Amino acid sequence: MKVSSRAHALRIFRAALRAADPVQAVLRHVRREGEMLIAGRRRYDLTSFRNIYVIGAGKASARMAVAVEGLLGRRITAGLINAPDFVKLRRIEINEAGHPIPDRRGVAGAKCIARIAEEAGPDDLVICLISGGASALLPLPARGITLAQKQKVTRSLLHSGATIHEVNCVRKHLSAIKGGKLARMAEPAMLLTLILSDVIGEHLHAIGSGPTVPDPTTLADARAICAKYGIEVKFPEDAETPKKFRISVVMVGSIKLAVEAAAEEAKRLGYKTMILSTLIQGEAREVALVHEAIASEIHRYGRPISRPACLISGGETTVTVRGKGLGGRNQEFVLAAAIEIAGCWGDIIVLSAGTDGIDGPTDAAGAIADCSSVYRAKQLGLDAKALLANNDSFRFFDAIGDLIKTGPTGTNVADVQVILVP
Repeated sequence: MKVSSRAHALRIFRAALRAADPVQAVLRHVRREGEMLIAGRRRYDLTSFRNIYVIGAGKASARMAVAVEGLLGRRITAGLINAPDFVKLRRIEINEAGHPIPDRRGVAGAKCIARIAEEAGPDDLVICLISGGASALLPLPARGITLAQKQKVTRSLLHSGATIHEVNCVRKHLSAIKGGKLARMAEPAMLLTLILSDVIGEHLHAIGSGPTVPDPTTLADARAICAKYGIEVKFPEDAETPKKFRISVVMVGSIKLAVEAAAEEAKRLGYKTMILSTLIQGEAREVALVHEAIASEIHRYGRPISRPACLISGGETTVTVRGKGLGGRNQEFVLAAAIEIAGCWGDIIVLSAGTDGIDGPTDAAGAIADCSSVYRAKQLGLDAKALLANNDSFRFFDAIGDLIKTGPTGTNVADVQVILVP
């Protein structure tokens, strides 16, 4: 095993993380010139607003708030953000809340956010910061729905193999704040939404379950999804979401930008580089087999690109949990690939990790493997195939020291996969 190849894979992943930094993402798209705030193509005269409120939620929202407070300072009247980690700010309060399962702290914060939006008047500006994770971090159950019921439904969907779009569709119709309902609360104030996307395809309505954008999904869709996965849910009669209203949204970052930055780093390191896709979805272990097959084609036949090669992709796979082990979609991806490349001649490196630094219910962002990983685990008495069948990828990589641990990164633009064929 060449240490340099492994180090290169980690460097390429870190380049993606830097590109997804929420502070820099906001500042690339929002600036202040005197009393004029310029967000995307729109200009806001700060002197025309009596109050400026900052609200929002998501894994990256606290760091996004750092950028907004740096731009507006004392012009901010008040604000509250629901986030998984605490950042000290002067004008905006950070309320720590649970993810991926919503908790009571999140509900308390969501109620305060809703109150701020509802109290904003026609002469006020409301800036809403949304990033991946907002679906869980902004829980305000619809009338007749309890937090416990929402938690149960969320757990069932996450374990069923449902796509993130399906999960969010159901969440919207069990919520009093998602699916455009927060925007309705803020009327008649001016509303500006800044979004850091973790959603494949960057569909606005799916990012954080779209609290400030119109929702194209319907109550009938949500019911069909629950029926598909055998989940019993009684939706409120008034669960339908708003479909049309004017919006002002600026997309400040996404997996596309992170993957492109990773590709540039790979080229600097001397690799012929190919971005496979930024729209990766599907069962983690199955998607891994496709990636491994392309790597093997490069290794054996020098196509579609020649060695030294770097394949990069981004997206968000799913895991249908059938076992009782511990792991996440990125670790499962790498374990499935590691089994396929076991004992191969050469040094194929496979890495998959979440840009948020959290992979499933573990303290790892993901994992990295090479052609010797399965052999090294076998020397410790571990059966790679049995662990994969039990969804126990964390145990595999923890034993051989191949977990990637970044800690919470303060951002979230989905997952990045890096495969090197030296």
